[in-house]
Amino acid sequence: MAVKSLDTEIYNYLPLLGKDEKQTIISVIKSFLKLHSRTGISIEEYNKEIDEAVARVEAGEYYTHEEVEKMAKEW
Repeated sequence: MAVKSLDTEIYNYLPLLGKDEKQTIISVIKSFLKLHSRTGISIEEYNKEIDEAVARVEAGEYYTHEEVEKMAKEW
């Protein structure tokens, strides 16, 4: 979906929300913007990294808590 279409869709849904819901949406938007300013990466890049991490976990590429504790003792 093109950005213009997303903007239009968001704009069309806003009047359907109550005050509390709109405040929640504003909080989410602000948190995304803070994350972006802290990391210097785009939301798209952040989401890509999350998706890659989830894929690694699903493929079994992870350490258990016990394994990490054992590895930490060797540091």
